[in-house]
Amino acid sequence: MTQTTDITELMTKIGAEAKAAAAELASATAERKHAALISAAENVWTARAEIIAANAQDLDFGRSKGLSDAMMDRLLLDEARIQSIVDGLRAIAEQADPVGEVMAEWTQPSGLNIKRVRTPLGVIGVIYESRPNVTADAGALCLKAGNAVILRGGSESFHSSQAIHACLVQGLRDAGLPEAAIQLVPTRDRAAVQAMLTMTDTIDVIVPRGGKGLVGLVQKEARVPVFAHLEGIVHIYVDEHADPAKALQVVLNAKTRRTGICGAAECLLIHEAVADTLGTQIISALVAAGVEVRAGDSLGQIAGTVPATADDWGREFLDMIIAAKTVPDVQGAIAHIRDFGSQHTDCVLTEDQGVADMFMQRLDSAIVMHNASTQFADGGEFWHGRRNRDRHRQDACPWPRRSRAIDQFQVLGCGARDDADLAPRLIKTGCRCHLC
Repeated sequence: MTQTTDITELMTKIGAEAKAAAAELASATAERKHAALISAAENVWTARAEIIAANAQDLDFGRSKGLSDAMMDRLLLDEARIQSIVDGLRAIAEQADPVGEVMAEWTQPSGLNIKRVRTPLGVIGVIYESRPNVTADAGALCLKAGNAVILRGGSESFHSSQAIHACLVQGLRDAGLPEAAIQLVPTRDRAAVQAMLTMTDTIDVIVPRGGKGLVGLVQKEARVPVFAHLEGIVHIYVDEHADPAKALQVVLNAKTRRTGICGAAECLLIHEAVADTLGTQIISALVAAGVEVRAGDSLGQIAGTVPATADDWGREFLDMIIAAKTVPDVQGAIAHIRDFGSQHTDCVLTEDQGVADMFMQRLDSAIVMHNASTQFADGGEFWHGRRNRDRHRQDACPWPRRSRAIDQFQVLGCGARDDADLAPRLIKTGCRCHLC
């Protein structure tokens, strides 16, 4: 028997088991799903030493592959990050059960009463790269919504994902739910990915989580429907009416806290009226923090910058690199983001509410922020518990035309950074930021 045949048989078996589990999950009570997630959270914390040991194997593998520092950071698990996984599982557990929720109801002239009710999709395939926490996030979100999931993690996070997955399965077992509800593909062989993309009989939708190469491959080759976004080309616009202290702390945090996540700032747009003052101060601070600033137009005169090229606009660096240029006003910033953005996350820094309103209303990004670090776009900061929204084509929506709209998160901050030690100070000073 060839290796390809082995993989095909393996994936066929996984798909059949997932489909059977999905049928049972569709009618599982909210209490049983809650119990499974709480048990999973407890199991993850209890097994943290084993998870960290497994992660050490993955880190060794990553170093041998020559992964960048940013990619190694994405891969790393320590007690603090495991605590974040546990917190995320508990947050998802405490969300209201979405299954059965009536989204809309109306009566036709014929007398027919019609309800639009939330129901599970069925089986979701999630293909992701180096971040092992996605194993917990994706598994938990799918379970909460009554879906079975087939997880195919990246080769770099193979051992970490297995250790986390074992905790999720124990949670299912403890709650009396089918263990096949959350399955992890047990091989690094890329043939498993190719198989998933064609499993139209058992997988209802594929969700790729990773870089442009992975997502583009999935979109190109999948026969199963795909929910996807390509890149996190995150922009921050510093308006002429920005508060200098807020702007400085937000930009530094958005770029440097974790450079390898999709919420990291990649392009800085500065109102030309403050380019020589606040703009210079921010860019000099970035350079001092070790960021390579690829500066356009007059910003290139600032010490420590390097000239920007045409290829730097619309680029996801995932590193200590940021592109920067001036714009004449908020409309210029919006035009640049429309040309070079990826509709992921974009931020405006201003004390002018009219400017903020224009920025947030005229951009079609999944997340638009006002005076808050874009790093909040990654992690358990939203009420959803974990990040779970990808941009996808509206023309794939099955609902009638009158309901063909898509959610946008509008995040209002107060210059908030995504730092654990900052929230107490902001709350103490009477902050009403939605993030604090």
